[in-house]
Amino acid sequence: MSLFSVFDISGSAMAAQSQRLNVVASNLANADSVTNSSGEPYRARQVVFSTLNTSAKLAKGVKVAGVVHDPSPMKVAYNPKHPMADDNGYVTTPNVNVVDEMVNMMSASRSYQNSVDMMNTTKTLLQKSLSIGQ
Repeated sequence: MSLFSVFDISGSAMAAQSQRLNVVASNLANADSVTNSSGEPYRARQVVFSTLNTSAKLAKGVKVAGVVHDPSPMKVAYNPKHPMADDNGYVTTPNVNVVDEMVNMMSASRSYQNSVDMMNTTKTLLQKSLSIGQ
């Protein structure tokens, strides 16, 4: 593996973490949304990663395999005065856990930054390698 492949690997990780950050932002923005465009409560989404293989032996990065709905149960709160309450006075709210989403956001942000640092370190190594012969 050459040093140049580090750019491909880091770039794929940055793209995947960027999409993860977008999903987290969407989840946080809809944490209090009682209905979405289809009239149902918003269901949290999660990003699924997979390896990006160019050969059978060596993984060459990461990609987003998909974005799936979080299977955890929706939250139900008793609020008979709410306009979206059912006949028994319960309102179904999104299954977004704000604390978990903040942890996801911090993790994705740090992973993104690690990839940036790896690219910068590789760039420095390449520049120093070129200056050896001078």
